Amino acid sequence: MSFRTTTPEYIEDVSPGSGVLPPRAWYATSDAKSLSLNGNWRFRLSDTADAEDDSFAREGYDAAGWAELRVPGHWVLQGHGSPVYTNHLYPFPVDPPRVPTENPTGDHLRVFDLPEDWPGEPDGGAVLRFDGVESCARVWLNGTELGEFKGSRLPHEFAAGHLLRAAGNVLAVRVHQWSAGSYLEDQDQWWLPGIFRDVTLLHRPAGSTPDFFVHASYDHVAGTGTLRVDSDVAGRVTMPDLGIDVATGEPVTVPAEPWSAETPTLYDGVLATGGERVPLRIGFRTVELSDGLIKVNGRAVLFKGVNRHEWHPERGRALDLATMREDVLLMKRHNVNAVRTSHYPPHPAFLDLCDELGLWVVDECDLETHGFTEQGWRDNPVDDDRWTPALLDRAARMVERDKNHPAVVVWSLGNEAGTGRGLTAMAEWIHGRDPSRLVHYEGDLGCRDTDMYSRMYAGHAEVERIGRGLDGGPRRRRELPFILCEYGHAMGNGPGGLADYQRIFEAHGRLQGGFVWEWIDHGIADERFGFAYGGDFGEELHDGNFVCDGLLFPDRRPSPGLVEYKKVIEPVAIEGDGTGGGVRVTNKYDFADLSALAFTWAYQVDGETVASGALPVPPLAPGESAEVELPEPPVTAPAGEAHWTVRALLAADTTWAPAEHVLAWGQFAVSARPVPSVPATDGPVPGERVITLGPASFDARSGALTAIGGVAVTGPRLDVWRATTDNDDGAAWQSDIRYGPLWRELGLHRMRHRLDAVEVDDDALTVRTRVAPAAREFGLSAVYRWTSDGTRLGLTVSVTPDGDWTVPLPRLGIRFALAAADRVRWYGGGPGEAYPDSATASRVGRWESTVDDLQTPYVRPQENGARAGVRWAELGGLRIEGDPEFSLTARRWTTKHLDAAAHLTDLVPGDTVWVNLDHGLHGLGSQSCGPGPLPRYFLRAEPTRFSFVLSEVLA
Repeated sequence: MSFRTTTPEYIEDVSPGSGVLPPRAWYATSDAKSLSLNGNWRFRLSDTADAEDDSFAREGYDAAGWAELRVPGHWVLQGHGSPVYTNHLYPFPVDPPRVPTENPTGDHLRVFDLPEDWPGEPDGGAVLRFDGVESCARVWLNGTELGEFKGSRLPHEFAAGHLLRAAGNVLAVRVHQWSAGSYLEDQDQWWLPGIFRDVTLLHRPAGSTPDFFVHASYDHVAGTGTLRVDSDVAGRVTMPDLGIDVATGEPVTVPAEPWSAETPTLYDGVLATGGERVPLRIGFRTVELSDGLIKVNGRAVLFKGVNRHEWHPERGRALDLATMREDVLLMKRHNVNAVRTSHYPPHPAFLDLCDELGLWVVDECDLETHGFTEQGWRDNPVDDDRWTPALLDRAARMVERDKNHPAVVVWSLGNEAGTGRGLTAMAEWIHGRDPSRLVHYEGDLGCRDTDMYSRMYAGHAEVERIGRGLDGGPRRRRELPFILCEYGHAMGNGPGGLADYQRIFEAHGRLQGGFVWEWIDHGIADERFGFAYGGDFGEELHDGNFVCDGLLFPDRRPSPGLVEYKKVIEPVAIEGDGTGGGVRVTNKYDFADLSALAFTWAYQVDGETVASGALPVPPLAPGESAEVELPEPPVTAPAGEAHWTVRALLAADTTWAPAEHVLAWGQFAVSARPVPSVPATDGPVPGERVITLGPASFDARSGALTAIGGVAVTGPRLDVWRATTDNDDGAAWQSDIRYGPLWRELGLHRMRHRLDAVEVDDDALTVRTRVAPAAREFGLSAVYRWTSDGTRLGLTVSVTPDGDWTVPLPRLGIRFALAAADRVRWYGGGPGEAYPDSATASRVGRWESTVDDLQTPYVRPQENGARAGVRWAELGGLRIEGDPEFSLTARRWTTKHLDAAAHLTDLVPGDTVWVNLDHGLHGLGSQSCGPGPLPRYFLRAEPTRFSFVLSEVLA
């Protein structure tokens, strides 16, 4: 006799499920009763789908020995199994619709009583609602099977009223990690099984509406809104603020204010049927494709967006309302105006927040089959008619759930699912069901099914060509607007080049912006590493830290990339050269004027504000500009390098930020700084072991600086290496040169220093060296010339390449070590890090930090923390002035240690502080998934000279 483990048929069935009610609109509240079933459930995990029978669903089953599990939640984040991360590779054999026998299966049990005031029969029925379960669930209530479903990030409801009793209700849910549905959910994220969204019991009174559809258009010419609410059950719609009292199904037109992401006007209303009153929040707006552009309320919009996966470092995709609100507030405060819900519909409460606070939403279906690219898209479900019912079900569950949100202006069919008949069927159904919105899908390069031409990670030059209409392609595509649904891959240090993209967007009307990839790093809180990423849980197949590619760190602290993006997309342009006595202010909003903003000016000398005040700016309409006069510089201002700084602030509190929140700023130089120099009035004094020069001591044999006054110094010497960034290392599928690997291949991370001469002259100490990698014939000649005026030390570094340099340099400057340092003061760019193609947000001023706070905690350690445009800096008792300005980094570990670290916990600080003073740095780009730096940001190996003045800071 033999036994064979089998997979239950419904798991591998390509249908969306059975027993589930038709999809309908989601709403948070009504006057009907509801009961949340969130909380602690009993839980049992099995290795296979059929390891246990279904006796646990029967009444009276004793689950006292089971574990407890928090719902909403993922069992792998609560001590049961481990998470798995892959970008697009399926973590199981690709044999659709079959899945492995090793299929982690979680049995969930919840016993609940009905509230005492829960209506009984004949007062209607009840619906059991699941808002999100990954990836396949089978449901029983009081021993009766209700059905099963797939579609992890979509709602599913069951009729449950006939099975309920006053007390002791037993809800049993069996959840399988893998199912046929998993082939449709390959979405570049952690695979996290479980009941991760709300479970709710909803009373459905007799006479309540199963579904309703709010149609609220806006006529921008007449200034009127037209409302019609279609309901499955007849009723009335009232909106007191607009004097509306109308039957369902009947249109009414009234004067109204429009809804937009900038002016999110919502009107409260009520849908009343015979059995229920449903609150409505209605925004009037019309979305159309007109004149080849995406227009809302008659105006073209420019998306300044982000892609947003749902994420919490401890709870995964089980988000609470506070976390969702934090996301929206952070977006608004950083000038983001749009979000693409990559790559699935979000928790519905997130869309309520977008309605309330104002964000354009591209609502994306729960669909991605990216793993099929490994086999040339063979057997791709979206081109297989057997799967089309499941695809249509997913489209319907998204559209029906979210159709009443004014924030949703575009439906997206999904992401990276190739092409096929199933996608066409989805597009046709969506266009037929909701012609009031547009349809997006990036993979439809011919734009057969979509209303816009969408791409991801196209380089600057190609986007420019598209903007100019020189991209070719089918006629239909050439007549459509263009968006970058993903760009600016925010992995690690970066992205670079955002300002360059934005200039191109704003120069060509056809280009309607884009969505940075992505919002947040998906690091998992882990005491071993700080935050864990792919491979940290022993996965055999994983994609490493590619899951950490967001503008927020996992704990929702903004990264330098988000600060840069905020500046790049600011809604007010403030431009001037500082010499004409005025500035040009331009309103970059699409809808709002500037009446809600206040403007200020500050006059700064050497980074210190010597005068400031309010700046009157007219309430410019969208797109308008005005020349605004600045006051005369104060006559009492000291001499030095002077700047004007003009800011645009919120004039009053808003729903998303307090008064005086800075939206935009501009800074303009008035006068140049005096260039630091050291006259060679004090010559070197040679000794047997030490050469002295003014306040400094040098090793007589090597010419190396050892001290300046009482400050011990190790070095300095030429440095060209940086711990490679994720963007330096690049994506393997990019066709551009990947400079990180090439730098290593050429040995730039292991440069050798040869001493050629130590020369003592009457007025200078000169040290000649050659710096080159082993096994290579090219190198750099570096000459250090030291001078002194008796109290200060001057250093001029001359660098000359020799041999055939075929690559740019990672960095070029000097590195030295201080025995101790803590506080750092500097005058120059700040307050945060900046690199050549990510420096728009760097503002000239006087700044102060600790060495530790200069570090940017990228989840995978890499080059970080450079402060750009530094005129002078003080740390460890040493003052450094630069000619020209320099980039400053200081850290308690060497570049070698930083380069070798895989996690933040690998970086153990020491007492020594390593300081880099860089004349130049190679740009960042976004080649972790997009293009590399533009050529103008390359650090070429060419003859270079730069100088520093060093002195001891005396108390």
